[in-house]
Amino acid sequence: MSVKSAERRINIVQGEFKVSDEPGVVLTTLLGSCVAACIRDPIAGVGGMNHFLLPGDVGTSTDSERLGVHLMELLLNGLMRQGAQRDRLEAKVFGGARMMAGLSDIGKKNAEFAKRFLAYEGVKIVGGDVGGMQGRRIQFWPVSGRALQSYISQVVEIAPPKAPPLRASVGDVDLF
Repeated sequence: MSVKSAERRINIVQGEFKVSDEPGVVLTTLLGSCVAACIRDPIAGVGGMNHFLLPGDVGTSTDSERLGVHLMELLLNGLMRQGAQRDRLEAKVFGGARMMAGLSDIGKKNAEFAKRFLAYEGVKIVGGDVGGMQGRRIQFWPVSGRALQSYISQVVEIAPPKAPPLRASVGDVDLF
C-alpha cells in the first residue's frame, strides 16, 4: 500500500525567490502592487517564483533585495543551476495592482518592468494576470507549471485625516 505524500507549501515574501524540482512543492505568495514571476523549464522539470516591489534603480544598496532586476537575475540563475535552459523557459507574471488610488502607480511600473525584462532575456510569457485594483494570492506548482490566482480584496481609498492647525500662545503673539 503506497502513501501519497502531501504537498509542501513554501511561502515567498517580498525580496525572496525559490527554485524547486520537487513535484510536491507549491510556492505561494500574496501580492498587491508587487509582482511575482513564476518561471519554469518544462523539460528539466524545474521552476521557481520571485516576489519584488520595485523595478530597479533605487539609490540605496539596502533596497537591492527588493528590486526586480536583482530578483529576476537570481531566479533565472537559480533555474539554470538546476538544469533549466534559457530557450525553454516559460513564465507567468502576476500582481502589479494599483493598491492606493491617487498615488503613483508602482504596480503598473513593476508589471511593465517584468514583461520587458523577460522579453529581453528571451523568456516566453505564457500566462498570468497583472494590473487592476485588487491584491492576489498566487499558488505555483514549479514542476508542472500550474498556477492558481485568487483575488484578495477591493481597494478602498482612505483620505488622510485633516489635522487642526497648531496654535501656541507666547505672551501677546499667536504662533501658527
